[in-house]
Amino acid sequence: MTPRSTETMFDIASDVINLLRKSKETLAVAESLTGGGVMMALTAVPGASECVRGGVVSYTIPLKENILGVDENLIAREGVVHASVAAQMAEGARRVAAVDGIEATWGLGTTGDAGPDKQGKDVGTVFLAVAASDDTQTWGPFSFPGSREQVRQGAILEALARLRQALVGRKANSS
Repeated sequence: MTPRSTETMFDIASDVINLLRKSKETLAVAESLTGGGVMMALTAVPGASECVRGGVVSYTIPLKENILGVDENLIAREGVVHASVAAQMAEGARRVAAVDGIEATWGLGTTGDAGPDKQGKDVGTVFLAVAASDDTQTWGPFSFPGSREQVRQGAILEALARLRQALVGRKANSS
């Protein structure tokens, strides 16, 4: 990966796809506030079909619980904008995207409140998670300022950057 002085969403998504392709690993995504934006960014990159298995846009609580396996007691206690919810979403994405009984190598989860109305946490609050078979990392709370779209775009960009960071870190640790 060549460092850049500026980066676009496409640049970061391209890095993610190239890292996954080189290591022959797969990715699944579980999105809430980003509404499919992470998948849109990833699948804009040529060759994404080699490593991106798919994703779930779990905008409602029942989908988070029933499809991704997010603990309903956790949601009742903390709400959906929480680090542990993002972690369980990322882990659930890996399971949901299993092919022939083999889970996706990586899962990415995004949850937060893009507004305009406050839904338990401050508007702009975001949590992200990346799950692998042996570890799940979470980040947040982030506080993204601006309009609904600016919060969503900030979350997508940060999610891709954190995923890239995890992929580079894993590669460095296995070398």
